[in-house]
Amino acid sequence: MKKLASLALSLFLTIGTAFADSPKDSPKDAPKDAAAAAKTAHPAKPAAAKTSAEIAAEVEELRQTLQAQQEELQLLKEELAKRDKQIEEARETAASANARASEATVKASEAATTSAEVKSTTTALNSTVSSLAASNAAPAVNTSSASNPQAQPANEEKGPTTIRFKGINITPGGFIAAETVNRTHALSSDINTPFNSIPFGGNSTGRLSEMNFTARQSRLSLLAESKIGSTKLTGYYEADWLGTGVTSNNRESNSYVFRQRQIWGQVGLEDGLTFSAGQTWSLATENIKGIALRQEWIPLVIDSQYVVGFNWERQYAFRVTKTFSDQVAAAISVEEPQTTFGGRGFSTYTNTSAIGAVTTFQNFFAFAPGSGGGLYNFVDTTGYSPNKLPDFIVKLAVDPGFGHYEVFGIASDFRNRVYPCAVVGTTAKNFPTPATPTVLGCPVNDSTTPSAAGAYNDSRFAGGLGVSAKLQFAAKKLDIGAKVLAGDGIGRYGSAQLPDNTARPDGTLAPIKGLSYLGRIEYHATPKWDFYAYYGGEYASRAGYTGYSSVKIVNTPAIPGCGDVGQQPCSAVGTIQPSYPALTTTTIATNGIGGYGSPYANNTGCALEVPPSATGAPGAGGACAGDTRYIYEATFGFWNKIYQGEKGRIQWGLQYSYFSRYSWSGSNGISSATSFTPHAVDNMIWTSFRYYLP
Repeated sequence: MKKLASLALSLFLTIGTAFADSPKDSPKDAPKDAAAAAKTAHPAKPAAAKTSAEIAAEVEELRQTLQAQQEELQLLKEELAKRDKQIEEARETAASANARASEATVKASEAATTSAEVKSTTTALNSTVSSLAASNAAPAVNTSSASNPQAQPANEEKGPTTIRFKGINITPGGFIAAETVNRTHALSSDINTPFNSIPFGGNSTGRLSEMNFTARQSRLSLLAESKIGSTKLTGYYEADWLGTGVTSNNRESNSYVFRQRQIWGQVGLEDGLTFSAGQTWSLATENIKGIALRQEWIPLVIDSQYVVGFNWERQYAFRVTKTFSDQVAAAISVEEPQTTFGGRGFSTYTNTSAIGAVTTFQNFFAFAPGSGGGLYNFVDTTGYSPNKLPDFIVKLAVDPGFGHYEVFGIASDFRNRVYPCAVVGTTAKNFPTPATPTVLGCPVNDSTTPSAAGAYNDSRFAGGLGVSAKLQFAAKKLDIGAKVLAGDGIGRYGSAQLPDNTARPDGTLAPIKGLSYLGRIEYHATPKWDFYAYYGGEYASRAGYTGYSSVKIVNTPAIPGCGDVGQQPCSAVGTIQPSYPALTTTTIATNGIGGYGSPYANNTGCALEVPPSATGAPGAGGACAGDTRYIYEATFGFWNKIYQGEKGRIQWGLQYSYFSRYSWSGSNGISSATSFTPHAVDNMIWTSFRYYLP
């Protein structure tokens, strides 16, 4: 404005000087006769005439002044255009920041009702909103770093909470963890607990305690968000180091591998319809509110296997969700299937040759070892099931304003391949031959030689139904929840990983009835303190059968005689040893016991410790079926946030758990004998120190 005023004043003075130098009009009463006027007028003094050099100098000075002013005007116009552009960019930045701030406020409002970890995120989001609001105001007042030299260093120190890349907002996340676990009965396990392996008394490792230190639960994540019109696009990746390679060990480098936890993409339409695909938490996992990814209600525990009774999977899923309002949402998910298997005593054929070679057949298989060339784990002893159909899960969630409620269903189709002619044989080749040989023939062609004749695929449908409820009290500081899932073949969806299926005598699958439940209490006492307590259990029913077949053949080589006429001498002089021909002894039984939790199972050695077979092979106990009937866990702990702000979050926590595992009773095949029920107990304590990225 000062430059404009100076320019106007210069122009005004220049024009005024020009008018002053020009001749004035003659007065109206001036004589018309110029000669008469000349006679009567006094002679005027002649004006001093300017030289041409002076006039040229004045013109040149005026030209230079005008040129300088024009240059200043041009510079001013360019600066004004640049400032207008900066103001427009600042307005766009402020609008984008306001949108992010509004979204962050909504997320913070929802997260305020969640667990301690989500509650702590709320504070961070509110801080982010404040920072965004402050940054919104800054561009409107200070459109360049030149006008406010102190603003730029402050922004560099704080840094952005989200990285902008080609229209996509990328938010990094995760934490670094230093954790320990102490168990009164050793499991040879890291931070996670294989609940269904809590040792009975006969297991040698269970006679020792264990303490393990680990940083493997440390986690990294990336959240990518963008929009195409009103359609919201989201991508999420999350990983930790709880994967194990075939060379991983605890001796020197602790070379454990990076493990995929979640990796998925989502398309959200304006009408509340969303489509998501990739590896994520199963739809069977409970949500905090509505049905949304990254809004699962995960227990606050340190144990990465979570809690007995908690329903979850992280697996491939294609999910379609419809949010009808803030109060009602529904979803259907198509998810990765897999069969978990339990039990024993299945129908088998065993043939031992004269030189000790053993051939074994079974009348079914439910899974196969992974193919290394197919990128599956070839050292996984449980294998991969050849699935026919995916698992289907549907869920309805209601948020009426006084809690969150869910009802969901799981449908699975299990499949195996059955070989009715795999367990066959006859005692007719025995010596001496029985008067009435026992014959267990193939139902297809009566052959007594094992074969794949008549093999077929067998499928069994199973599923379950679950309900859950979550309530808040004490100004949303206290969360109380309960969840129950019951059905057939649902063991895989529980943290204890009880089996889905066992096998009948004919080799067909038998889904196992199961039940899981979990009660929760979470108290968010202050922004820095969170306390929790959980009690959960999982149950697997009996699926025991009788009538399993077994064929055992033992071939004995011929034994030459000695000491008799024509024979070689015996080692003892004067003795005679007759020769024996090669023999085949076949034993056939069709009344075997087996399946899962059979009342006739042999549990006599569950509490009997046996010597180790090698330095790295402790005894696993004596004869022990040990099929789990019921396992429960009672756990409690806390988290304390030492620091929470723009630099991230530092917190430490402590967890204690009590486990009790009960096996199905067994009488060792004697119906009148007293059944023995194995029982195992374990106490565990975890500690954790974590730094979360801001």
